[in-house]
Amino acid sequence: MAFSGKYQLESHENFEAFMKAVGLPEDEIQRGKDVKSVSEIQQDGKDFRVTVTAGSKVVLYSFTVGEECELQTFTGEKHKTVVHMDGNKLTVLVKGIESVTELDGDTISNTLSFHGIVYKRISKRIS
Repeated sequence: MAFSGKYQLESHENFEAFMKAVGLPEDEIQRGKDVKSVSEIQQDGKDFRVTVTAGSKVVLYSFTVGEECELQTFTGEKHKTVVHMDGNKLTVLVKGIESVTELDGDTISNTLSFHGIVYKRISKRIS
């Protein structure tokens, strides 16, 4: 499907301020700010399986668009939510963090907002 593939982080804006706002400890922010994470997405219709590898940390997200699921925040907390899809755009709200992920060709942009602080990530398809 459209989102399926492996993507590597190319650039990100406002990482430190955003992570501080959501409660990530300073040492984790410093360790993560230069890591070029890789996201592998498997899409089968409305079913998604996303594996994010950032250094030695691996996080797995599994969800079906439009159905309740449990997603993990940056601080490791798990919360129930619903992921919505409109064309090539996925949106979700988890513990006050709004996430909008949009696919444009071989580029995925992910914009996260929390109390007026915006963090933007751009990843390119590598396979």
